[in-house]
Amino acid sequence: MGVKMPEICRFYGIIIGMFFDDHNPPHFHARYGKEKVAVEINSLRVLEGRIPPRALGLVMEWASQHQSELLQNWELAKNNQPPEKIASLA
Repeated sequence: MGVKMPEICRFYGIIIGMFFDDHNPPHFHARYGKEKVAVEINSLRVLEGRIPPRALGLVMEWASQHQSELLQNWELAKNNQPPEKIASLA
């Protein structure tokens, strides 16, 4: 069951999303296969979970390119508004 996580991006089999009204600090979730990770937006630090190192590297590269958009999405999600889609890793 669980709450559906709005998807904001998908690339190389990795799904990026944010939950509505999630706890601080501002973060996003990345899922790769059955594994998932939560990453703080400002520091790009892994808060919890783990995914394979190669997938995590791609997630970090993508997040570093889109930090401001991720923070804008965090504000939307905090206010129970759907986050905007963000471009995938080029």
